[in-house]
Order: sequence, then C-alpha cells, then structure tokens
Amino acid sequence: MMQQMQQQHHQISPPPHVGGVPTPNGLPAGLPPRMPHGLPPHSLGLLNSLQMMHHASPLELMAAAHHHVPPRTYNSPPPISTSDPSANECKLVEYRGQKVAAFIISGETMLCLPQAFELFLKHLVGGLHTVYTKLKRLDIVPLVCNVEQVRILRGLGAIQPGVNRCKLLSCKDFDVLYRDCTTAR
Repeated sequence: MMQQMQQQHHQISPPPHVGGVPTPNGLPAGLPPRMPHGLPPHSLGLLNSLQMMHHASPLELMAAAHHHVPPRTYNSPPPISTSDPSANECKLVEYRGQKVAAFIISGETMLCLPQAFELFLKHLVGGLHTVYTKLKRLDIVPLVCNVEQVRILRGLGAIQPGVNRCKLLSCKDFDVLYRDCTTAR
C-alpha cells in the first residue's frame, strides 16, 4: 500500500527538470519562478495559483487567499477641534421627553451618547459595547469628544466622574439606533 502511494506521489510530482536541462530554482523549465513571500502576481492567473499550491506554506496560502479583500476597519474620527469655542458650549436639550446634554456642532445637535444610552437604551440592550457594535453595523460613526467637552460632561453629571472618553451622536442617528434596538429580534 505504501509503495502504491509513493508511486502515485511520483506520478503527480513535477520532474525537477525538463528535457535534461535543470533550472537554477528547481522548477520545470518554462514555469515562472515563485514570487517572494509566496504571493503570486495577478497576471499569472491559474497557472501560478496551481504552482503556489504545490510550493507554498499554509500561511502563504491563507495570505494569498485573503489578499484581494481589504480588512474592514472601524476607526472613530479624531476628536472635535478645540479651535471652535462654540463646539464646547454644552446645552441641555429636550429629547424624547428627557433632558440630555448636547453640543451644537456645525449646526447639528449632538447628544452625549453614554447619557442617551442610560436614559433610552439601557433596558433594551446588554451594554454600551452592544450599542457600538450596532452603530458599526449601521455604518454610523459617532463623533469623539475633545478633552474640554469630556470635562464639561463630567461636571454636569452626564458621564461618570472617572470617564475620560465620550462620543456624541446626532439626534437623527440616535433615532436610527433607537429604532434598531426596539425592532431587533
């Protein structure tokens, strides 16, 4: 049985040289050399993919298989600029029958997301991390508070004393989030 498997292996393996002329890289003459790091150039297509499958390590195969799909990233924008003093003017706004701390930025009312979560979503979802996951799925990117805004929100009691980061969400985006939380299966 073992001898039969070895014979099959030898029948499948390409010869180290073709026509009696060995090549410097040990590949059959006429085939392109293996690319550095095992990633094939896109122009060689199936031929190079087959060659790579024969010579590449599992990690190289995984890298090549996922090479064409860029990783999805979710990065918050940088904090709101401190050069606009009006961006640091906090107001208590009436929203859904509650007073919520908010900043008016570029003419849009931006709610303190942790406070809005406590008031409207805490009983609907597991935690604030769930809210951020939902926002990611909904392609909604909250604004990051600058240091002065965080200080103001802590002073008002909108966020806990030890919190040093906070995000803001427009009323329109919060409405989308709220609808998603209340209609989730």
